[in-house]
Amino acid sequence: MIKSELIQRVAAANPHLFHRDVERIINIVLDEITGALARGDRVELRGFGAFTVKHRAARQGRNPRTGDTVFVEDKYVPFFKTGKELRERLNPDGRDDG
Repeated sequence: MIKSELIQRVAAANPHLFHRDVERIINIVLDEITGALARGDRVELRGFGAFTVKHRAARQGRNPRTGDTVFVEDKYVPFFKTGKELRERLNPDGRDDG
């Protein structure tokens, strides 16, 4: 599902809201999550999961095309860990590998 499909589904489920308002609400929520991660904060949505930022140290990498060794600078990357309720919905047979 892409963002425009999410907006359409939420708007269809809430016909009392204008489409432009639904789009604005979703954009605000995503902007707040992005802003929190940019500040280094953790974002937890109970039952769904938690977004965090992880630091990846600098390292020596390899150019897959040429095989040359290249330096990869350190960086911060977003990380998502699913919540218990989401894992249970994805694995209804009770198997939980995470």
